[in-house]
Amino acid sequence: MNKTKGFTLIELMIVVAIIGIITSIAYPSYLEHTRQSRRSSVEGCMIERSQFMERYYTANMSYANAALTACDGSIAGFYTLAFSAQTATTYTIQATPKGDQLNDKCGTLSITHLGAKTSSSGTGCWK
Repeated sequence: MNKTKGFTLIELMIVVAIIGIITSIAYPSYLEHTRQSRRSSVEGCMIERSQFMERYYTANMSYANAALTACDGSIAGFYTLAFSAQTATTYTIQATPKGDQLNDKCGTLSITHLGAKTSSSGTGCWK
């Protein structure tokens, strides 16, 4: 009798089931990690824009008419950066999530002229 060597169908199905279980655990963790990475990028961008606003105020004695420049391209598809309020003595910069970042637990991030950092979901989002 000639025995062939190889895997049985049951062995292959067990391997596929194990890979499916590992994937179902790892994929959501990967997605959350990428959201956190994008959030950290936009936080850095917002801090840079806040520092720009302080330099602008030092030179002009007013926040009025300051132009908010865009961040690098890595966050352009995931956040919209805008002034939500801007007067001669105050400003608030907001980053509104869009696209894949809409599922981020922190929601809209903001920073004010006083350096107050908040998110629409509460505390604990800013690093």
